[in-house]
Amino acid sequence: MTDQYTLDKGRVRRSFDRAAATYDRVAVLQREVCERMAERLQYVKSEPGVILDAGSGTGYGAHLLRGRFARARVVELDLAPAMLGASRRKQPGWRRLLPFLAEPAQVCGDIERLPFRSGSIGMIWSNLAMQWCNDFDATFAGMWQALENGGLLMFSTFGPDTLKELRQAFGALDGYAHVNRFPDMHDIGDALMRNGFAAPVMDMETITLTYDDLAGLMRDLKALGAHNANQGRGRGLLGKAAWQRLQQQYEMLRRNGKLPATYEVVYGHAWKGEKKPAPGEPQVVRFAHG
Repeated sequence: MTDQYTLDKGRVRRSFDRAAATYDRVAVLQREVCERMAERLQYVKSEPGVILDAGSGTGYGAHLLRGRFARARVVELDLAPAMLGASRRKQPGWRRLLPFLAEPAQVCGDIERLPFRSGSIGMIWSNLAMQWCNDFDATFAGMWQALENGGLLMFSTFGPDTLKELRQAFGALDGYAHVNRFPDMHDIGDALMRNGFAAPVMDMETITLTYDDLAGLMRDLKALGAHNANQGRGRGLLGKAAWQRLQQQYEMLRRNGKLPATYEVVYGHAWKGEKKPAPGEPQVVRFAHG
């Protein structure tokens, strides 16, 4: 069953393929959140043998992981082949010259359907990629299956207040789904528990980027590959009159000479328990202060 917010995965893949050449130029927020996640790794005492970077993009997170876990094999997985290609081109020169010795492990695939053997991954890391999933239960069930017992899942994603200004401005135009719907932190925690993850910890923070004009925000979203991929999107381009009305709506939110773009960043980590909870079994999710 689909609704207007169900994501068209083919469109998502094509958008990120087209954005592979421009992504790094504008991915300021993505890198910042990635580095904040990496800081949390200091509390991780285990040394996983295999780490999956789920939704690896152009390889920024994989690079940080290889630096932190020097002995681990880091596998990059992304839906868009061009993103994986962009990561390969950033490898050190000796890796490119001797690929048979040190070719980075890469898999083109979907986070919602991980193509890995049961219990083969020691840690799954995912930075700002899971918002492109339609079904968090299916996603977490697959991650639980791929992780070894005691394996760690660490991720970030976007919460419901993300791009709330853009959603508000579009809401005055028509009834189409112009901005993705993002899940609530509490719902994500519940999904983790339903699918066998032990002692999940969730927290969130709000990061606001500012722009001189709406066109700048829309250019950045396009360069990131963050196109509208909802099934309920309008099928045509915005006309001149609609664009002017959208600008007028967004201008009403200008503060201190700048237009805000809010991102609610949700962080989570949890461990794979040895068994999934039975129906009705007490479950507790800890929500930390962001």
